[in-house]
Amino acid sequence: MKIYTLILLVIWLCLSNKVLANDCDSGCQMDQINHYFKALDKVSLKGGSIKDIDYFLSLMHADVKYIHVEYEASFDKDSWRNAFIRNLERGAYKNSNENEQRVLKTILGKNHAAVEYAHGVIQKDGTWRQKEPLLILFGFTEGKISLVKELW
Repeated sequence: MKIYTLILLVIWLCLSNKVLANDCDSGCQMDQINHYFKALDKVSLKGGSIKDIDYFLSLMHADVKYIHVEYEASFDKDSWRNAFIRNLERGAYKNSNENEQRVLKTILGKNHAAVEYAHGVIQKDGTWRQKEPLLILFGFTEGKISLVKELW
């Protein structure tokens, strides 16, 4: 009976550690979100490269899913990379260092975060002029972004 109890205890500990390892608390979520926008800004720069795309995607979970509701886009990591490369090759990325996306508001939840953000331009006086606010939902697995759902 003791060995049976010990085995159950080991199984329970392994499962509970696995569940805890999958959690991304509020600090983890904010770190991932801030890295996401900073790396995406770099991808969008005129003169960006495949190296920038690969760095951006390295921040994502291996099983990341990108969904854009309005544009009916649904990508896994490989198809998302291919879409970035197509945009790069056709010259779609034309931002300068003055273009910057910023997080405006966040609602943090259990392994998910709803984020209001905006594209904007840093003015000559150093102020940031935002464009229309947008909504994005992030999901997190094993401390990395595993879901990006654009809701605009």
